[in-house]
Amino acid sequence: MGRCVAAMEIDFPYLSPEINRHGKPVLFVRRNGRRIRIREKPGSPEFMDAYREALQRLSPTPAAQPVKAHQRFSTGTLGWLGTKYFVSDEFQALDPKSQRNRRNILESCFAETSISKEGRPVGFCPLHLLTSQTIKALRDLKKDKPGAANNRRKYLSSMFGWAIEQSPPLMKTNPARDVRRIKYETEGFHTWTPQEFAQFEARHPLGTKAHLALALLLFTGTRRGDMVTLGRQHVRDGWLRFVPSKGRKQTKTVVLSEKPWLPVLEQIVKTSPCGDLTFLVTEYGKPFTAAGFGNWFRDRCNEADLPQCTAHGLRKMGATRAAENGATEHQLMAIFDWKTPGQARTSIQRRPGGKSWLAARWRSLKRTLIRTSIVAPTILRLSHLSKINRLGKRVAGVEGLEPPTPGFGDRCSGQLSYTPNPRPRPCRSRDATRLLKLHRRGRSAL
Repeated sequence: MGRCVAAMEIDFPYLSPEINRHGKPVLFVRRNGRRIRIREKPGSPEFMDAYREALQRLSPTPAAQPVKAHQRFSTGTLGWLGTKYFVSDEFQALDPKSQRNRRNILESCFAETSISKEGRPVGFCPLHLLTSQTIKALRDLKKDKPGAANNRRKYLSSMFGWAIEQSPPLMKTNPARDVRRIKYETEGFHTWTPQEFAQFEARHPLGTKAHLALALLLFTGTRRGDMVTLGRQHVRDGWLRFVPSKGRKQTKTVVLSEKPWLPVLEQIVKTSPCGDLTFLVTEYGKPFTAAGFGNWFRDRCNEADLPQCTAHGLRKMGATRAAENGATEHQLMAIFDWKTPGQARTSIQRRPGGKSWLAARWRSLKRTLIRTSIVAPTILRLSHLSKINRLGKRVAGVEGLEPPTPGFGDRCSGQLSYTPNPRPRPCRSRDATRLLKLHRRGRSAL
């Protein structure tokens, strides 16, 4: 133990001295399976105050004890509805991670006592007494964390919607329907920069397990839960094929994800230590779990002095690079296993300067469209151009109008997908004049 800790006789209940990953001595208060770090100097009045506060926060008070969904609630109460919902087909269709997350959030709502006059958990509230104000109060208890507050409202609304659809209905109305989301702005996980990427490579060079994980995350575009399961059996004929875990139980048909297996990634795999069934294995030779890999990669980033970087941020860097090289929204969906174009737009716009980059890209795209409309045998009439201009004011790129992208064109077309009206109206003189001006302006601008 460190000299500063060993020199003192610290004999407080629940106080645990430890050595962190940097080799420095630290102190934690451990109780009831949780812990709180004490950062103040041992023996000082501030240390005693922090120790007492940690004991109070970790004490098994009634408010801190969660009310489990399997507890015997009275029929017709909110907790009783939760027990029914947790065994329903709709809930069981979710993947295990989503089930665990949703159950924990709903059970935390059932355990809240601060909004009840009698101090009883909300899970004992009869369903016919639930109102929008009750749901709003549950949401506002997490208003300092808007994402968690919105999750409470969303999951309660999903449970109420399921109850209404039962036969006979377990509820008549959805009290969460009239409760609005809390609006907030967030950039999400930090997107890696080229300088941070080079810094990580300098600390973990080619041939190390950390460098292999870096390459797999960047060049495959997979989520960490899928990446830890990838192995040689998923690569064939220059393609990586696997079934994504996210949403797997919610679809009736198996959706296969196919990605090009790049030569640079093949070279990295050949020069890196790999397992038998998975590329990445633990120090014991077993495959990583998603959470275990996240913690392990977190330590590798800290070793490279990159505490702001995460595995998910590297996936965002890959999406940004692909978009900057001309990948369309649908191409990004195919590469990163997204289901909607909105997910691709969000990933790009959250990068630093994302919206200004999209605006600059639209200007160059508009010039390409003008050139195409002049040279092509069929000239786009002005009504079509006005539609395109209105789309351009939305800043986001127009789907399907980007030129073909090298390396992405096998499965996603980059041809012009906007087709003129097969029966265009006759071109009037005013339109002809405007078209001539547009032609001259495009010539001078190009």
